[in-house]
Amino acid sequence: MAQPAEKAYYRFVVLFFNCLLTFGSYFCFDIPSVLQDQFQGNLTCPNATVINGTVDCVEGLGMTPQQYNLLYAIYAWTNAVVVILAGFLIDKLGNRFGVFLFSFLCVLGSSLFALGSHFKGSPYLLPLMLTGRLLFGSGNGSLTIVQNRITAFWFKGKELALAFGLTLAFSRLGSVLNFFLTQKFEEKYGMQWTLWGGALLCVLGFTSAVVVSTLDKIGMRQLGLDGAIQEESRKVRIQDVKLLSVRYWLLVLTIMFFYNGIFPFIADASKFIQDKYSYYSQKEAAYIAGAVYDSSLVLSASVGILIDYVGLRGVFAVACAVLTLPVFGLLAFTFVPPLVSTIWLGVTYSFAAASMWPSIPLVVPQATLGTAMGLATSVQMIGIGISNLVVGQILGTKSSETKIPLWRWQRMMIFMLANTISCIVTSVLLNIVDHRQGGTLNKTTKKSGQAPRDPDREPLTQAEDEPNEEDGDAVGSRSINS
Repeated sequence: MAQPAEKAYYRFVVLFFNCLLTFGSYFCFDIPSVLQDQFQGNLTCPNATVINGTVDCVEGLGMTPQQYNLLYAIYAWTNAVVVILAGFLIDKLGNRFGVFLFSFLCVLGSSLFALGSHFKGSPYLLPLMLTGRLLFGSGNGSLTIVQNRITAFWFKGKELALAFGLTLAFSRLGSVLNFFLTQKFEEKYGMQWTLWGGALLCVLGFTSAVVVSTLDKIGMRQLGLDGAIQEESRKVRIQDVKLLSVRYWLLVLTIMFFYNGIFPFIADASKFIQDKYSYYSQKEAAYIAGAVYDSSLVLSASVGILIDYVGLRGVFAVACAVLTLPVFGLLAFTFVPPLVSTIWLGVTYSFAAASMWPSIPLVVPQATLGTAMGLATSVQMIGIGISNLVVGQILGTKSSETKIPLWRWQRMMIFMLANTISCIVTSVLLNIVDHRQGGTLNKTTKKSGQAPRDPDREPLTQAEDEPNEEDGDAVGSRSINS
């Protein structure tokens, strides 16, 4: 009689709780973007007046644009450093170690960030909030690595892009609800309670970590792979990074340059929309900025199914970068309604996320998947951190500038365009190298029912497994999880 872990439904139960790991942390990540006016608003508004139905002064934390963008930059920089070590530790110590540690850091970081908001006007506000974002970044980026690693194990060769798409959809559901609900919640209960509500959602992620860890452990035991996986994990060494191919590094650079044009833009999109299109309120601007995530939420699962069926991951990577170019051109040099651009960006983002990230398990040695994911996330966050700092410098450092000049916003969009062009270059090179090495990225696994063989993905212990090649493949195909 088949064990539950061998049945399809078990994989999707694991996937459901795995998806919930990052729901709360994605909600928290962009709270500053929705409440940008409150973060950069004046400490007090003693003589506020109402002009055309709007208040001429927004009371807030008094941050400058540079300090505000630092909240995103420190998150990215922390991710860049921590995820390298985190990926290796997950490969070495297992998923269950990772989900507990990193989900707890998300809870601790979001709580400290919320606590910092109670020190408005004091010298403790910025250090507390930055420390909170630092701890939050240490947990969230690393938690995504564990999440992707669990997904890659349970769905390798079977609906891999679909599983990644559903994981992204759940995460983006947190982002979407943030853009729809946070502003209303803040108006009714204030900023402090809003930030504490985000921290409470991170507790949901910690609860999910307990459940998914238990399911993962039971499933491993029923499949009889627990011992083999632990043995494989003991053989992982930091030197195994040398096994990562040129194709992997080109894929990583493609991811970095694409995301450099996404997250720094979203962080300031609400303010940009209000400054350039003055007829939008803060709430309306937040909804429009959140359309990037709305599109991703709606499309992620169907896009994953499509990519599982047709393959062509490398081709989709190039197409996404090329089709993103008009987005920033429209925003910089036209007055086309911004909703057109944010929905457009959400569509290209959906295809990029569903084609780029699931490509990593296809081009790296199986036992080093956590390390490879960690390095990819690190490089991505280094790029995003630099981009946030550059954007902060472009937009200025004076909190008294309630409306940032249009020419500054145009320079920011040109910077986004430069990153997108760089993404086109690296994705084209990726396809050239991949074609010379067998075209793995542009093959489909759906029609054949199994992942294509690739020398970059052979187990680290290949030489030891050669006498029993069939058995070795069976264990190796499942030994990316521990």
